[in-house]
Amino acid sequence: MVFSFLSLAVRALLGLLVRCRRGPDVKDVELLVLRHEIAVLRRQVGRPKLRLADRALFAAAACHLSPASRLSLLVSPRTLLRWHQSLVRWKWRRYGTRPGRPKLSAEIRELVLRLARENPSWGHRRICGELAKLGLQASPTSVRRLLGGARLGPAPRREGPSWREFLPRPGVEHRGVRLLYGRDAVSAAPLRAVFIEHGTRRVRLGGCTTNPDANWVTQQARNLSFIGLLERARFLIRDRDSKYSGSFDEVFRSEGIQIVKTPVRSPKANATAERFVRTIRTECLDWLLILNRRHLEHVLRVYVDHYNTQRPHRALELRPPDPGEPPPRPATGEVQRRDPLGSLIHEYYRAAA
Repeated sequence: MVFSFLSLAVRALLGLLVRCRRGPDVKDVELLVLRHEIAVLRRQVGRPKLRLADRALFAAAACHLSPASRLSLLVSPRTLLRWHQSLVRWKWRRYGTRPGRPKLSAEIRELVLRLARENPSWGHRRICGELAKLGLQASPTSVRRLLGGARLGPAPRREGPSWREFLPRPGVEHRGVRLLYGRDAVSAAPLRAVFIEHGTRRVRLGGCTTNPDANWVTQQARNLSFIGLLERARFLIRDRDSKYSGSFDEVFRSEGIQIVKTPVRSPKANATAERFVRTIRTECLDWLLILNRRHLEHVLRVYVDHYNTQRPHRALELRPPDPGEPPPRPATGEVQRRDPLGSLIHEYYRAAA
């Protein structure tokens, strides 16, 4: 009884609304029915999935609806704002990004892992320098990620040394062994006869002796002037050792070279020479037992040649001081290895195709 009365009252109200309009317009009733149908569907259906065209239509039509009409939309104003923000982000990501870095080829990945396993003291930047010598390009970040993915720890020692690495080396002793000459034990005193060009990092070996006095050091300076090395030099950086006497400085002053003395007890003032001494001890002399002077001269000569022509230098954009001819690109030929000092130093090159 009550439901019938309410139904008649609503019918009469809708009829009155239609008669008040000018002409037989029943659009308001149709809109009312459609809104009620939408409300019924919302109670029965879950969250609908809208396509891109549906979102565009709702966003465009919402600007022309009255505040009361917007309440019947399937989406809220917050949802429309989120769609607009997503559209702006998509636009800038599409037109503002660059293509990513290409992946390393199978040849480079295999070669990187080979260099890392055969040279435990090499870091990712040293490996990048060796790849550049072979005509290949790889960023240090890619090489570091590749080594981490292969579970190869950071340098200077990833694993070992094993007995196979230890035994074949002629004259290997523990780290920190001193150089032996005759009956006397000497340290790195012969390395003081090494001259380094600061700009190119090129090393010149002067000589070896157990007693480097002032006369001997002066003679090494004269030898440099004989080969014409001092013609392009402007400054000489040295410490305040008593072996560098007035005759030693006079050899360089006669060539128009200015003498620059480092402060007292300041090895960082001549960091280039100090770093080379550390390098040659770490990579070469700490792993060899020197028998006599001839043996020492041979080892230093071989390592200095390797340092100048093969070893990449970070201050030179991972190029050796004397790089020679650039490798062809694309590089061809099998990568082979030679060992100047047994298995202590490794040099890689491409064999002729």
